[in-house]
Amino acid sequence: MTVPIEELMELEHQGWTSLCQGTGAEFYAQLMTDDAVMVLAHGFVLNRNDVVASLKDAPTWDRYELTDAQLIDLGDETVILVYRGRACRADAPEFHAVMSSVYAWRDGRWRLTLYQQTVIPGELG
Repeated sequence: MTVPIEELMELEHQGWTSLCQGTGAEFYAQLMTDDAVMVLAHGFVLNRNDVVASLKDAPTWDRYELTDAQLIDLGDETVILVYRGRACRADAPEFHAVMSSVYAWRDGRWRLTLYQQTVIPGELG
């Protein structure tokens, strides 16, 4: 299967846009597989239900930027998307990290199975 990086980056942009609009809980409930987890920069490991619950009342982001995307094809309809991200929200320092999203082709679409953040040293908000 040929995987266009643009298609997966569009999913990442949709996710970040949902976090800016306050609709992240609904978006990630649909995107994540039932057994998916997020490994966040502050040391939290959240399963899908925890992610959805945490995003229901989360403060929104004001803006974000994604750059330097790379795609690693693992075969068997599984890929890793790695990129740098910056995001800002009111009254908080800018968040700057390298992020990895593992996607699997399931039910005729890409589904998020693992998301991981690594803060760039000295730049955690």
